[in-house]
Amino acid sequence: MIEVFFKSIRDSSFKSIKEFKPGSWIHISDATKEDLNQIKKFINLDYEDLRDSLDIYEIPRIEQDQENILIYTRHPSELEQGLYTSTLTIILTSAFVVTICPHKSEVINNILSSNMPIATTQKSKLLFSILLKITQDYTSNIKKVRYAVIEQEKEMVNIDSDAIVILTKNEEILNQFLTSLVPMRNLLEAISSGRFVKLYEKDYDLLQDLSIAIKQSEDLCRVNVKSIRSLRDSYQILFTNDVNKTIKRLTAITIIFTIPTIISSVYGMNVELPLEKDPFAFLIIINFVIILSLISVLVFIRKKWL
Repeated sequence: MIEVFFKSIRDSSFKSIKEFKPGSWIHISDATKEDLNQIKKFINLDYEDLRDSLDIYEIPRIEQDQENILIYTRHPSELEQGLYTSTLTIILTSAFVVTICPHKSEVINNILSSNMPIATTQKSKLLFSILLKITQDYTSNIKKVRYAVIEQEKEMVNIDSDAIVILTKNEEILNQFLTSLVPMRNLLEAISSGRFVKLYEKDYDLLQDLSIAIKQSEDLCRVNVKSIRSLRDSYQILFTNDVNKTIKRLTAITIIFTIPTIISSVYGMNVELPLEKDPFAFLIIINFVIILSLISVLVFIRKKWL
């Protein structure tokens, strides 16, 4: 779906307009091939140049095609099964700012509904505002994962398969975030060179804040990945300890039940045996078996096998 927005410096909110007015912001959500073919004539790009914006696995990077700058980014999103980031393409042309999402983007919706002091005619400032919002979204999601990991650390005693699944999922989320944050940091370094985007004096302050925010998100992500790996190692130690206890317990029970089995097997043989003519032979043997079994139980309890 293609939407066009315009906002001047004096406006307090983004206004939806129908025509492709120079200085406006063209946003395409749930983008299709038809949408790209419809706008390509307005931004002087071929469909082949726009095709990568539909790739849900696209890696963040920056490209230049004549006077157009194509910036591929990713932001936190769980719209695809097993994929926790989504593609967002930002195109800077001589007349428009264009954003393309293969899905609906909460990042763009939040910017459009906010009262940020930016205008659609301020292309570099709008670009940095979008990137800053993406970075803040990463930080927020990383903190959610961290809180989930802390809760699991508190429940170290009650470990089950669900806890392992949650831990594995959180680690995969952070790893996907890292694979997006690192290229985005490189992307910012390319922008800061001034070779792709014309920068003004105030833009350098925004760019510096953005670089710091991305570096902090990246570091926070790495720290949490290490915490998850440490927690996973702790789980493995606990699982191994539980298995050893179970094996000891089963071994002790097997030995205890082996004692009456051996005695009953001996007295089941068709040969002369002690006490075979004693009228109290059964009671004597039963008591002997019970006493030996109790002694075995006490020994294993003392050895902490039971």
